[in-house]
Amino acid sequence: MAIRLNEKQQIVAEVNEAAKSALSAVIADYHGTAVANMTALRKTARENNVYLRVVRNTLLKMAVADTEFECIQEVLVGPTILAFSQEDPGAAARVLKEFAKENKAFEIKALSVGGKLLDASQIDVLATLPTHDQALSILMSVMLAPVTKLARTLI
Repeated sequence: MAIRLNEKQQIVAEVNEAAKSALSAVIADYHGTAVANMTALRKTARENNVYLRVVRNTLLKMAVADTEFECIQEVLVGPTILAFSQEDPGAAARVLKEFAKENKAFEIKALSVGGKLLDASQIDVLATLPTHDQALSILMSVMLAPVTKLARTLI
């Protein structure tokens, strides 16, 4: 079924708006993945505040133009699913990495953070980043350690 011009413009505008507010992007090849599994992926993405969209490569190239994710244009070949992390930079990487473990047909192509294109092998680096709450708890434990040590020394 053909997409009309106004629908294409709407898709490009929506993806462009998501790209402007995103912290990171992950691109994957979903060819051969069952529809039921893709539905489960979409549900998990919504729960983790990840913008997930299957977009034609030509429309995606137009949508990411003039954004920090313009670098992903060179890997847009074949069936592509795009995931943008909206609040937590590692959220999309965690969601797609977990999904790829369970679905062998699903393959992560590349990721982008801060305007740089990274290889799919770098997904672990992004996926292991702590969430905002985890980072705050690590910071608080580091700040509390000297005070605790002093109190134990004085007792």
